[in-house]
Formats: sequence, C-alpha cells, structure tokens
Amino acid sequence: MALKQAKVITVTSVKGGTGKTTFTLSLVGILANKNLKTIIVDMDLHSGVIAPTLNLKETKDIYTLVNDYMNHGLKELEEYITKYNNYIDVLPAPKDPRSVGKISSYYIENILKKLKYMYDVILIDTNHIIDDINLITFDNSDEILYVITSDLMDLRNMKTMIAIYNDMNLDNYHIVLNEAISKQSLDLYTINSFLGRNIDYILSNNSYIKNINKLIMNGKIATLEKGYQKETELFTKIIDNILK
Repeated sequence: MALKQAKVITVTSVKGGTGKTTFTLSLVGILANKNLKTIIVDMDLHSGVIAPTLNLKETKDIYTLVNDYMNHGLKELEEYITKYNNYIDVLPAPKDPRSVGKISSYYIENILKKLKYMYDVILIDTNHIIDDINLITFDNSDEILYVITSDLMDLRNMKTMIAIYNDMNLDNYHIVLNEAISKQSLDLYTINSFLGRNIDYILSNNSYIKNINKLIMNGKIATLEKGYQKETELFTKIIDNILK
C-alpha cells in the first residue's frame, strides 16, 4: 500500500549531456529493490527518452493526459501510465515535441498532486530549462538532485543556481558530480571552492556502468540486474539518505 503521500524526487541538470537520465533509471532500480511503488514522470518534454530506453510501447503520454484533462476533466490516471514491472510505472514525455507548447503548468501541478496518493515515490526526470513547468515541478518536489560534470559551463551554471537557492532560503537540493563522463579533470577542492559549496555525491569512474549501451538496447535497468553490485552502492546511499 502506498504511503499517504509520495516522496517526490526530481532529477535535473544545468545543461544537457550530464548522464541525468541514466542516473534517474539507476535510482528507480534501487527504489524497486526496496519494494517501493514508483512512477517515473518524464518531464524532459522536448526530448524525453525514458519510455524508449525501457523499450516501453506506450500509447499515451503527458500531452494526451493534459489534453484530455483540459477537455474532459481529470479522470483515471492509470490509462495514461505505462507499466515496466510490478514496482515501476512510467508517465512518458510527449512523442511529438510540437505538442509541448500546449501543456500548461496548471495541469501538471494537479496531476502531480493526484499521483502523490497513488505511489510511494514520484521520480521526475526533467531538463535544464528554467520555464514555468519546471518551476512548478521544483515547487512540488521534496528533493532535487542536480547531476553535473566538471565542465566549466556546468560549474558556472550550477553556481548561479546555488545563488538562486540561497536567495530563496531553500536547501532541498543536492549536487551529484558525474566524474564518469567529465571531460575536464578538476580536483574536488577546486570545484567546491568555485561553487562555494561542497559536492554531495560523486559518481566516480569506478561507478560507470559497464555495457550500458547493451542494457539500454534490451530495456534493462542496471541496478535491477545481477553483477552490478559495486555500481549500485552509491545509488543506494543516495536513496537511503533521501528517504530517511
């Protein structure tokens, strides 16, 4: 039975190409291992790849849900949700990016509120664009995880976001440094000094998931597969800290 209200965890970035979606899928595997009923809401509306990565044959998505909601009212959400396994569901991003402009943040907020009573955890994968939909998503999130690399543009953009959070007196965000795909090898002291804040979690080169392309082609989640125990340790730590 789901908790009274789900924990809402949003995974985002400050630019593209940080390994954010792979990170999201690794987290959902840990949640499933804990027998927590979880839905991934793919809010990367322009280029969401959660459903294709999991080889899901979805027939409806966020756009069809919002469109029906606008015209007929909010009814049963289950018919818009695609099941991956007994613990993981997906609300896919729009198949047609031209429909994104027709999605109102008002309806997104109400959908999230409805989902909170249906699941233990809502895991949202979103993009780095600061628009009204992402702002609503952040407002409805309990925890926000920023996946960044040591790329200078990443660090500059993240420093700006830190300043915004400080101005708003908010601290419900965590920074995950993905060293596995970082192109610049800055040391941690330099990164922390530049940001004016410590990195919360580090995905080291040792945590890089081997054969990731093969897993994706087969619609598999690494943290649900045997033989990836070493790679799952950090993801388990992150989830344990957030849920605690």
